[in-house]
Amino acid sequence: MAFAPMGPEASFFEVLERHRASLLAAQRGGGDPPAAGIRPASRFAESAGLQMAPHCTTRKVRSDSQRSAHKFALILKILSMIYKLVQSNTYATKRDIYYMDSQLFGSQTVVDSIIDDISCMLKVPRRSLHISSTSKGLIAGNLSYVEEDGTRVSCTCGATVVAVPSNIQGIRNLITDAKFLLIVEKDATFQRLLDDNFCSRMSPCIMVTGKGTPDLSTRLLVKKLWDTFHIPAFTLVDADPHGIEIMCIYKYGSMSMCFEAHHLTVPAVRWLGLLPSDVSRLHVPKDSLIPLTKRDLMKLDSILKRPYIACQPLWRAEMEAMASSKVKAGIQALTVLSADYLSRVYLPNKLKSGGWI
Repeated sequence: MAFAPMGPEASFFEVLERHRASLLAAQRGGGDPPAAGIRPASRFAESAGLQMAPHCTTRKVRSDSQRSAHKFALILKILSMIYKLVQSNTYATKRDIYYMDSQLFGSQTVVDSIIDDISCMLKVPRRSLHISSTSKGLIAGNLSYVEEDGTRVSCTCGATVVAVPSNIQGIRNLITDAKFLLIVEKDATFQRLLDDNFCSRMSPCIMVTGKGTPDLSTRLLVKKLWDTFHIPAFTLVDADPHGIEIMCIYKYGSMSMCFEAHHLTVPAVRWLGLLPSDVSRLHVPKDSLIPLTKRDLMKLDSILKRPYIACQPLWRAEMEAMASSKVKAGIQALTVLSADYLSRVYLPNKLKSGGWI
């Protein structure tokens, strides 16, 4: 699929075409698109994100130990449930598993932890255990596909958005002419862009939101879109530590799911906005900014120490600027400039000028 610059948006498509070509060249070379030269820690690979270290710490759970007998019994109980699900070719969510014997498990957290342990131990994704995830994400834009049961779905921007399917592996015949994918942190921002007809203004494109921290299905969808179409993928998140954390999950993954990194991460994702430097460059009024809390500063410090930040000097500079300013900004802060500034000015200008990092 080639980009064909035409009309007044030609420069925009030319910028995206150059970016897309660099992404594909980097992929053929086996690494992340050019960034910096420091080698990451052994548990991080630029081409796959966070991964489980080959000689990681393991935990033994024994049936003949008083301390771990209960945990061992719970693991066997959930394994027996998984066995029945696989035998009957049915699926259940983690929540369903918990309510099958809530008194025995005690809490949802216990079930979640054991299922993740089993998935890691067997080196298979949760879907292979017939454990499905409830999706909260939404899609809109130039995309159509066929679901596992044969239902054809069109995500064309309109009054109704499409929920991210829970079985991403089951969707097929994906079709798009989109030139880029925009991953939006917040549902409110996603809905505002739809109301402002952003998809029509910057057509063709695809928009996805995980409504905050993305669930497994939304991450799998973003990964599938990248693997299938190799179109540039950009994130639109708040200029705060929480937004940066969410962006990192899409791009590099999380420690809790590092054993599934190859199925979930898209290292080609780029930070489009809202950049801390954009806040000062656009002269966003100070009364629209929020002071960083102690918790925010701790989160920011934690992110700065992660191995992949060594490969992202521009990200580091943005985060250090945020720490120095001691303020954060939500995407909605741009509305003080004008009600539709985000969709009419900010995003089109950033996309046309290649203003991502």
